[in-house]
Amino acid sequence: MTSEPRPAPFRVPDRLFAELAAGGGSAEAVVFLERGERARRLLLLRTLLDRLAELPTPLTPVADVWEVFKDAAAQNPEGVDGLLLAPTTGAWIAHMLRRVHGTATGPPLWAEAGRLNVLALTAAVRAGTETVLTVPLTGRGLHLPGLGLLRLPSAPGPSVARATTRSGELTVSGPPARGRSLRPVTCRPVSVPVGGPDTCGPGSGSGAEALARSGRPGPNPGGEPEAATGSAATDGSGAEGVSAGERRLDGPADARHAVPRASTSVGTGAWLPLRTLTHTTPTGPVAIPLEDLDPYRDLDDPVPPARLDAEEAAEWQRVFDGAVAVLAATGTDQGPGRLDPALIRAVVPYGRTAATPPAAPAVAVSASSGDAFGAMVISRPGSALALAETLVHEFQHSKLAALLHLFPLLDDDREERYYAPWRADPRHLTGLLHGAYAFTGVAGFWRDRLAEPAYAEAAAYHFALRRLQCRLVVRTLLTSTRLTAPGRRLVEGLARTLDGWLRVPVDPVALRRARTAAALHRAQWRLRNVATPPAPDGTLRFRPDRGFWPDTRTHVFAVRPAVPRTADEYLAVGDPATALNGYAEDLARDPADPHALSGWIVARAALDPGHATRRVLARPELHRPRPGG
Repeated sequence: MTSEPRPAPFRVPDRLFAELAAGGGSAEAVVFLERGERARRLLLLRTLLDRLAELPTPLTPVADVWEVFKDAAAQNPEGVDGLLLAPTTGAWIAHMLRRVHGTATGPPLWAEAGRLNVLALTAAVRAGTETVLTVPLTGRGLHLPGLGLLRLPSAPGPSVARATTRSGELTVSGPPARGRSLRPVTCRPVSVPVGGPDTCGPGSGSGAEALARSGRPGPNPGGEPEAATGSAATDGSGAEGVSAGERRLDGPADARHAVPRASTSVGTGAWLPLRTLTHTTPTGPVAIPLEDLDPYRDLDDPVPPARLDAEEAAEWQRVFDGAVAVLAATGTDQGPGRLDPALIRAVVPYGRTAATPPAAPAVAVSASSGDAFGAMVISRPGSALALAETLVHEFQHSKLAALLHLFPLLDDDREERYYAPWRADPRHLTGLLHGAYAFTGVAGFWRDRLAEPAYAEAAAYHFALRRLQCRLVVRTLLTSTRLTAPGRRLVEGLARTLDGWLRVPVDPVALRRARTAAALHRAQWRLRNVATPPAPDGTLRFRPDRGFWPDTRTHVFAVRPAVPRTADEYLAVGDPATALNGYAEDLARDPADPHALSGWIVARAALDPGHATRRVLARPELHRPRPGG
């Protein structure tokens, strides 16, 4: 027994759980989830530090580092909480726990564990407190989470440096690198809005006061760049940049969008600030990290910086501005499918660092992780509408992941055997629940666009499609017998939302296309994944040769083709007879083509909606009809 008080358990107020179960969630509900994430990270951090207690390290000991955190928290508690809740902090903790359990690899363990020292250093910079810490350096320099990267000449592999903070100013000195002495480098680390100075120092052309200074290194016969001469706190207009984690940004709005003249390489010789996507809210401007520098931004193993060039960063701000406008059109009520962009904690660009070639309209890749609440990895689209939809989708995943950290919502055996209408592969129950929750949000997003003339046709289709698909998955979850009591309450809340939406009138032409697209996806999924015959107990068996296949039809059917050419397009315009002939011609060339066969089955069912065709539509892998036979 112990006399220490027991921590109070988290209890979600009924009305907040009801909001989240409906697929939405007010700002108050999200704040509650963030409180849960904060507590979880502290517990995981304690577990990690206990595992690392005996790790030999050249860095400042953990006990001393923790005192730095406490001093910073006394001066700036919101800043320290912002660091703890930063998505990259959660990703780092998760990665380190995988390392100590032997399921991940990386550089020397002390170097990755030393991120704790770097987090404490960043907290001290933000709080303006004084400290001296020994911190790890990588070949790129010293990265400060939420602020940027101090680029330093260094030897290959991890090394160490002495870092001192005072009144928000940072001084770094280190061991000799490549045969020359690195003298102390001083800077005032800040993040900047997109369009602010990308890097400052001699010849930067920013017109701002250089706030980084350095003693000149020794002789440099090899032509290596000199030590950092670094950052500036202003953009030349008097607007100061602040830490993105503080969720505010001072300065005139018209200074945010100009494309800066600045180097975009990640070499040595300057402070490279984290850029932020900015937008104005009723309570003031908000800054959201456009994270291209943090090694833990990829939501998994650490990666090197991938700095966006100035034009690509400006494109991100342009498309983000449009997405914010789309989301703001529905007002402040945070029902299913609605999102206050200020709740997003980071946007991580994926796949491109330059503005050319032009981005495709749709989002090609998006992802999120339960370890990194509020962050989303996104390939930039050319369309603001597509980005707005993706922000809603990925934040739904963050909310559900946070709920799963608070409650066991289901007893998942992790067996991948369930149909997910938005996937090419079978899913386990947790993945199925994530998909249902995310796409319920997407359905709500499109429901809100039904009355907007610019989006009405696409909105009717996507709303009809996603409500139908989500209701199918919710039925699977409710009949699985593996939901816990909180899980059943959550899924029943989704069912009520979707049942209400199924009564919302939708343009009949768009509704027909949506039902056809849903039938096509399910038929093709079964043809590609399900083996015959089924197992003796009736459960599905899966083909050993199954693999990824692209879902090209969901977007083809979104808008009625003006001049149909392919069998899919004829089916989309409501001409199943011509479509059937086209699929038959495709099958004559390749009788085993699942795309053509699924199309033939759906077109035949549209022409002859009898019992026999419905049986084939339900279990196409069992019947595999022979067109023309």
